[in-house]
Amino acid sequence: MTHPLNIGTEKAWEKITKYCAYRERNHKETREKLYGHGLYPDQVEELIGNLISEGYLNEERYAMTFCRGKFAINGWGRDKIRYELKKDGISAYCIKKGMLAIDEDEYEKKLIRLMEEKKASLGKVKNQLLLEKKIWLYLRQKGYESAMIQSMFKTLKNKP
Repeated sequence: MTHPLNIGTEKAWEKITKYCAYRERNHKETREKLYGHGLYPDQVEELIGNLISEGYLNEERYAMTFCRGKFAINGWGRDKIRYELKKDGISAYCIKKGMLAIDEDEYEKKLIRLMEEKKASLGKVKNQLLLEKKIWLYLRQKGYESAMIQSMFKTLKNKP
């Protein structure tokens, strides 16, 4: 006897290929979608295997797309991106490959731009330490690495 919500593997295959073709997906969200169609674990795993072999699912490709998008569109730093990928169950190897999709020069430029924008948005703050602390907290919240923020502070202070 099948589950009353189970739509069957043929119908699920039609739906899940469209779902995966629309944009890059990871294994976790795809599994959740399949379970939402009432499929049993063996059916879900069979379909996941088929999606991988047919090229609909590729976690390395997903990680690269996720990293590029979250950096370019949301302005996230590597720490936040890494955290979100780990939360989605992406392997360390795929995370490392994804991080390579972020251009180092663009990363530094974005960090400097965010620092300058935050400084401008704070207006006139007389206490330099308080200003730096606010900028620091903002950039950490965006996911930028402490060492890199510190390095950029030094670079900007030494700029004529």
